[in-house]
Amino acid sequence: MIQTSIKSWWLLALCGVLNAILAFIVLLILSPDAPPILHTLAHRRSTPAQMGLVALAAGACAVAAGIWNLRKARSWLLVLSGLALGALGLMMSLGASRPIAFRTIALAVAVMAVSIGVYELATARALRGRRADEWLLGAAGVLSVAFAAVFLGFVLRWIKLDPSPSAQTFHWLGSYFGFTAICMLGLALRPLGPHAAIHRMAGGALPTG
Repeated sequence: MIQTSIKSWWLLALCGVLNAILAFIVLLILSPDAPPILHTLAHRRSTPAQMGLVALAAGACAVAAGIWNLRKARSWLLVLSGLALGALGLMMSLGASRPIAFRTIALAVAVMAVSIGVYELATARALRGRRADEWLLGAAGVLSVAFAAVFLGFVLRWIKLDPSPSAQTFHWLGSYFGFTAICMLGLALRPLGPHAAIHRMAGGALPTG
């Protein structure tokens, strides 16, 4: 799993940057309580379509990172997360002129969050002996699963929503994309530190003469 992350670190980093852009769009452009100057500068009608394209690109990066070494560890979880994000982006791009129900968005986010959460927990387990990395990724995995539970609550109506999109829904969605951006960048950058150590360990495991 760690070797997979090393090979595809740049894809995960790009996915993190794109998720950060999504968080910016949701919180500072689409949200009802976003700064008025950003509302003025942005074309509100075209913004959902642009957001859909960004989501498609982020989903493609996550899928590519998972497929890079699909046979090892739990990389298929990255593929599942990327497919859910790509599906959400496709819906936004094709239905820019038609609002998408927030519960539909919440279902896609729940799939993404639980996939990334389980992947992070599995990665943390693989990093036993590296206490800082293990605890950080473990905490990120728990928070991701918590996000999944909240968005599943939206889907199943356990958590009530306003009839029309409110600042609360945008805050939840933007917070998730921002959190995912941090997680993706963390997954991308963490393996770079122990890169040489991993190769030394792999080399030490090879039989000699």
